[in-house]
Amino acid sequence: MNLEEYRKASNKGRKYFRACVSKGMYPYLQVLDDILEAVDIASTVDLGVVSIPTDQIAGTKTEGRKAAFAGNFMPLLDEETEFAYKWETLCNSHLEEGIRDPILAYEYLNRFYVQEGNKRVSVLKYFDSPSIKGKVLRLVPKRSETKENHIYYEFMDFYQLTGVNYLYFSEEGRFAQFVKQTGKQPGQKWNHDDCSYLFSVYQRFKEAFYSKGGQKLPITVGDALLAYLKVYSYQEALEKSVANFKEDLGKIWIEIMALLEEQVVELSMEPEKTSNQKMSLLDKLFSNDVMRIQVGFVHEKNAQNSSWTYAHEFGRHQLEDTFPGRVTTRCYDNVKAGVDDEKAIQQAIDDGCDVIFTTTPKLMSTSLKMAVKNPKVKILNCSLNMPHPYIRTYYGRIHEAKFLVGAIAGALVEDNKIGYVATYPTFGMTAGINAFALGAKMVNPRAKVYLEWTAVKGIDVDEDFRRLGVHLVSSQDMRIPNSSSKKYGLYQILDNGEYQDIAMPFWHWGEFYVKIIKSVLDGNWEGEDDTPDARALNYWWGLSSGTVDVLYSRSLPVETRRLVELLRQSICNGSFSVFSGKLLAQNDRIIQENGTLTPEEIIHMDWLASNVVGEIPRMDELIEEAKPLVQLQGVNKQDTAARIL
Repeated sequence: MNLEEYRKASNKGRKYFRACVSKGMYPYLQVLDDILEAVDIASTVDLGVVSIPTDQIAGTKTEGRKAAFAGNFMPLLDEETEFAYKWETLCNSHLEEGIRDPILAYEYLNRFYVQEGNKRVSVLKYFDSPSIKGKVLRLVPKRSETKENHIYYEFMDFYQLTGVNYLYFSEEGRFAQFVKQTGKQPGQKWNHDDCSYLFSVYQRFKEAFYSKGGQKLPITVGDALLAYLKVYSYQEALEKSVANFKEDLGKIWIEIMALLEEQVVELSMEPEKTSNQKMSLLDKLFSNDVMRIQVGFVHEKNAQNSSWTYAHEFGRHQLEDTFPGRVTTRCYDNVKAGVDDEKAIQQAIDDGCDVIFTTTPKLMSTSLKMAVKNPKVKILNCSLNMPHPYIRTYYGRIHEAKFLVGAIAGALVEDNKIGYVATYPTFGMTAGINAFALGAKMVNPRAKVYLEWTAVKGIDVDEDFRRLGVHLVSSQDMRIPNSSSKKYGLYQILDNGEYQDIAMPFWHWGEFYVKIIKSVLDGNWEGEDDTPDARALNYWWGLSSGTVDVLYSRSLPVETRRLVELLRQSICNGSFSVFSGKLLAQNDRIIQENGTLTPEEIIHMDWLASNVVGEIPRMDELIEEAKPLVQLQGVNKQDTAARIL
């Protein structure tokens, strides 16, 4: 018999028991029957015989045996008892031939509670067995609005595809993100090899993660693995050893720690007060002693076919003009995410770029990966609210400019019908729509904004506006270079079918780039030589910084110009906020009675103002080109998660 093993197990149990009591924690096994007293169970599903991860066995089904075990399943009863004798017998069986009989257990919220086989679980946990066979009945709770419930339903969808029960996450949407990182298509079934490879990766990563103290963190192994896969690809992970994982985790541990932060993105709302003057005569005289840097710009498209890229290129040239002799720039355009983006960024690094701006959220993943590999290169990505401490992001509070354009539209519209053309339902886009609508409503309480999305399949925006009788339209912010079309910004559709431009929001990226590069040249880049903390930094500057602005036609009435300038001044000096006071969503749903929305509430805005006619499209309504970006930065995260799985 194995009396000595029982004594060791019992000592572990008593130690755990005493520790719980000293901390005021419950020291015995959790009892499922007690947990379910206030729970509505929608159904029971027989999962058959499955492999149960032992670290997910949380307790017992009934209270009959709870006092025999500490909460860690180690025994508490004296060694002279029949219970101890049976435990020792099972110990012998495990050491000689293995425990083969499956236990009977219930699964609830991906935790397992033993009906029959508590001592078998105790023995296997004592010997650190990773899993145990069991006949499992799943208890499915009714749907509710709790985060825990949402995550569990996402897990069940994932389980249907994979049969995997050891992988779990602590936040909504992460199962969908994980599926995407593995390269699987939405709804794609996993075969036996797929599951075997995942199990191998998971076990090796878990060992490395725990070796760094990961088991003490209030996150799951799945959370950490997902963070890892946002830097290193799943294909790379398939080939990694435990030692490789340990080395990689050492490099990106700050990304793991960022998962512990409630708010992992720190917003820089205004630039530091510095002078943007050009190089002084004194600087030129002693030019050999001043700092020189090279700045790279990586674009998805080029300045000839993309107004977005053109605006960034305009800013790049302003940067060179502002710092002659100190700053040189390089452009890398027509870069495709997931195809040649890593090669392009590596080329910029090889060319000696000290700072690299990647100008689309689609390049975030590779930008992050290259930032980890090249810590001395400053890489910034043009996106909003991306929680990666190793890389800084930047965007503009374009909703402030949209509000001013909306006010112009409200002042000019004659029939109270204003069209609005949006692109993708991503962070910031909804805020822009609502800001425009609120601006129009402030000037004209009867104004209605008719919303159309270019990213929705089968939509003919011009035809829809003709059918609705809309003659005043807010469309894309900037004109495509080399295009004679006036269908950008706010424009009027004239009786002869021509378009007359009135006003437009303006992205003044040069103002942003100059200020950021000046901070580098002046040695004010915080954390330049230090390990970053667990908070990502996002520059989110508005009208007061000059990063966004409004341009309007000379034909705009003087009175309307004065109104716009008054509103602009109020926003810039902080005496007025676009999203302040009473805010109503569609169907007169109250968003707030008074006060001002926080930056986080503005960024994650998933509602439309009461005077907007239209809706935020679902994932399955979008064209294929739009889906990758919406999955990355879409405002409707719940819909995104459901559609991917």
